[in-house]
Amino acid sequence: MSSSLLQPSLPTLSSLGYYTIPSFHEFVAQELVDPGYCSRVPHFTVGRFGYGSVRFLNETDVRGLNLDDIVEFRRHEIVVYDDENVRPEVGQGLNKAAEVVLVLDSGICNSKEWQEDALVERLRQCSEKQGAQFVSFDRATGEWKFLVQHFSRFGFVDDEEEEEEDIPMDDAEIHDVVEKESPTNDNGIELSHSLPAHLRLDPVKMREMRLLMFPNQEEADDDLSRKSSFDKEYVRPSRNSAQAMTLRSTPPVARKTPFPLLEYKHGSFESNSPGAILMVQQHKGTPVKTVKAPGFKLDLQHETPVSRNYARNIVDAGLFMGKSFRVGWGPNGVLVHSGAPVGSGNDHRLLSSVVNLEKVAFDNLARDENKKVNEELVDYTLVSPLNFHKGLNHVTKDVEIGPCKLTLQKLEASRTTLSEISHGYCDIIERQLTVPGLSSSTRLGLTHQVMTWELIRVLFSEREQKGHIESLGADDEEDMMQDTKEVSQDVEQEALPLMRRAEFSYWLRESVSYHVQNQISSLNESHYLQHIFVLLTGRQLDEAVQQAVSKGDVRLACLLGQAGGSTVNRSDIGRQLDIWRNKGLDFSFIEKDRLRLYELLAGNIHDALHDIKLDWRRFLGLLMWYKLPPDTSLPLAFQTYKHFLDEGMAPFPVPLFIDEGPSEKAISWTRDKHFDISFYLMLLHASEDTEFRFLKTMFSAFSSTPDPLDYHMIWHHRAVLEAVGVINSNDLHILDMGFVSQLLCLGKCHWAIYVVLHLPVHEDYPYLHVNLIREILFQYCETWSSDESQYQFIEDLGIPNEWMHEALAVYYNYIGDLSKTLEHFLQCANWQKAHTIFMTSVAHSLFLQAKHTEIWRIATSMEDHKSEIENWELGAGIYISFYWMRNSLQGDANAMTELDSLQSKNAACKEFVSQLNVSLAFWDSRLPVDARVVYSKMAGEICDMLLSAVGEGATREEQFNCFNTAFSAPIPEDLHSGHLQDAVYLFTSFLSEIAT
Repeated sequence: MSSSLLQPSLPTLSSLGYYTIPSFHEFVAQELVDPGYCSRVPHFTVGRFGYGSVRFLNETDVRGLNLDDIVEFRRHEIVVYDDENVRPEVGQGLNKAAEVVLVLDSGICNSKEWQEDALVERLRQCSEKQGAQFVSFDRATGEWKFLVQHFSRFGFVDDEEEEEEDIPMDDAEIHDVVEKESPTNDNGIELSHSLPAHLRLDPVKMREMRLLMFPNQEEADDDLSRKSSFDKEYVRPSRNSAQAMTLRSTPPVARKTPFPLLEYKHGSFESNSPGAILMVQQHKGTPVKTVKAPGFKLDLQHETPVSRNYARNIVDAGLFMGKSFRVGWGPNGVLVHSGAPVGSGNDHRLLSSVVNLEKVAFDNLARDENKKVNEELVDYTLVSPLNFHKGLNHVTKDVEIGPCKLTLQKLEASRTTLSEISHGYCDIIERQLTVPGLSSSTRLGLTHQVMTWELIRVLFSEREQKGHIESLGADDEEDMMQDTKEVSQDVEQEALPLMRRAEFSYWLRESVSYHVQNQISSLNESHYLQHIFVLLTGRQLDEAVQQAVSKGDVRLACLLGQAGGSTVNRSDIGRQLDIWRNKGLDFSFIEKDRLRLYELLAGNIHDALHDIKLDWRRFLGLLMWYKLPPDTSLPLAFQTYKHFLDEGMAPFPVPLFIDEGPSEKAISWTRDKHFDISFYLMLLHASEDTEFRFLKTMFSAFSSTPDPLDYHMIWHHRAVLEAVGVINSNDLHILDMGFVSQLLCLGKCHWAIYVVLHLPVHEDYPYLHVNLIREILFQYCETWSSDESQYQFIEDLGIPNEWMHEALAVYYNYIGDLSKTLEHFLQCANWQKAHTIFMTSVAHSLFLQAKHTEIWRIATSMEDHKSEIENWELGAGIYISFYWMRNSLQGDANAMTELDSLQSKNAACKEFVSQLNVSLAFWDSRLPVDARVVYSKMAGEICDMLLSAVGEGATREEQFNCFNTAFSAPIPEDLHSGHLQDAVYLFTSFLSEIAT
């Protein structure tokens, strides 16, 4: 029966952040096994992350319930059946006895105003006045627990709210309503701790203007504007303020845009310069609690610690300099901010006008125990895995973005080759373990990586229908795997789940061996029963039996030999224990540790673990080996552990660095933290849907390493799992950006671009890949351009040469090498910038060095694109005109047109001189002195050649016109004087001729 046929029997819940226990998939599974299960669900629970949960006592009929309309969690409040017209009778539907847990803000829990006893007493009074029974309050988690017999509306209210409790409004509505009976506030109410109030502006009008201009920010601002009920200064609405309620618009749909992509939405390839590369934030997997901090407020009664004068108070640097200055990222993990230094104590006196520049360590993974970067570690941790990844099969896709084309890549693999891929990664990690000088935490992390790849192989690889089946040689459960040789026929499909379970059992046994050996080494040899129990938690049955035999405990050895086998043996042991209890046997005459062993062999793992703290992997092993039948499938085993975990009857699946670290860390690792990636892989195996809802949390750094900035191996995990079809996600950009940041910090720019090319295409951000690659090329130009192998690698990736040359042009312009700047601007076809640099910085230098061939080459290369260059004729066209004029005046046969008459020569020279004068006026101060000298030299040379052509055959008018052209040229005064003397001599000769 499909889930669609069961739909009428199932409840529905689609609100963001809400969940149910059991989940929807568990409802479907239970309904298939036990028809009618939805009519009698025990301890049905509905919750909202960060707000609280409600657990309905006894059995509940949830068939067809639309939980979106029935249950609503608000800040410090729960509402069930908000509409009284649809609320059923007490005891019907969800209007029944329940246990409610509400999560209070951390600001309330840590408030000095409410100490432990006062807060608990206030919550107790609040519970009693609303007809509820107070149960407990945990200040560490903020969880307030109470019992109700039926539902209406329950939550926390303070004294002011009690006076107006007849107004049915929630927190968000309260803060959206503003008393507005007249333009002047008759009650004199002013929003304290607000910038408009501080600037003597009307807060009401400011809010209305903001809602009109930024309607989409209303919901986010509502969360920021909510104040706890302990604050006595917020505004309460009056009964006649219903009109003001119309200001509240419909809450916008929750934004699904990935956080790292927000600044790329409106980006385009046409932008003149790339922006700052985005740095990632660690995603915690649970909703962030937003608390409004006290606003900007100056106290006139006190002097400042710096100026001791109110007129020179220090101001907040972010407020003064704008949003962009509050925090920013520079290259190589440099954080610029105006807050307290990272790692500073609580006693640090914060001066918000001070700007801090701090280096964020992205390269911890490549440092040895002396905190020094080890190049061998860099190769093993980053380069070798990426080289292995690059050597696997890839699917390429050419994408045209603007005028350029990128070749995007995606890993391609199958489940039959997954085993080989996992072994390849494990070999690289094991080679890294041979590097000397590794710290103990690094070795622990590498061990965890090996175990993770082995688990991926065990859970998701598929066997060839014909081939070799490896012998695992483990325990009784894996006897089916013993002595298996090369087979010639296909493996039966029914045996595959059992084979996978056997492999997982072996993996689990190996992963807990550290705990087992560590605990055994701390035991006294005389306590052999405790020794045996510890061996059983690690499935070391042979050693346990030998231990019992060596102590002469033959009967126990016989029972141990049958441990985890047939369920009949377990039931027999359990029945015997029940008979002893029913007969009134005094168990004080039996060793406590022996009874613990009997309970474990009977499958009563919780009774066996009484007063014993066990890690989550061994608990899962006990569940599989001794409680569940030996033919139980892995998905069912994982779901059973998840059920116990949700009920608080199983240890949390904490990450390995917590599990095998100091015990106090494991205790402090609470429910809202990330779990171990192994646990998420198990849930992924038990799930039938590739749209796994835990993916963002699963692929966070904390699921496998204590370093929140280390994404180097989980990026490979994600890539391989996605390639074999286990997951399908288009929203893990935080993971990709985190890995890119690590690679850039260690100078591996080419590999960072390789990772960017594996980013999935996002329809809302078509220029994502372009902007990221260009930013990497620009910000790290000095790194990749100085390494020939990186340069070639980037070219081989198909990155357009124009982008590389543009980055190099900006870099060389920054360091002052303008000749190379010009060459690279020419290579990237940025003709306008090339033309500007040519005119203002390069051309005159080449001219003074008599490198006329080089000037001609550069100018003619730009001439073909002069239509794209503004004021070409007043720029590089000057030099082309000069060489053309010089060649023509010299009678060069290669000149395009030979100037044969003095009149034509004078006209051409006059036009050139006029062009020079206009060019000088156009460029003005942008031309350095040397460039003006070059203009004078060009004008002087042309004028000299023109005047040298003045001969006897020319008329006096033509000769005087040539001198007029020379007089208008931008030449030095000494040349002007010389030409003037020649003109006077010519004029004198002309007068003497007339006189004669």
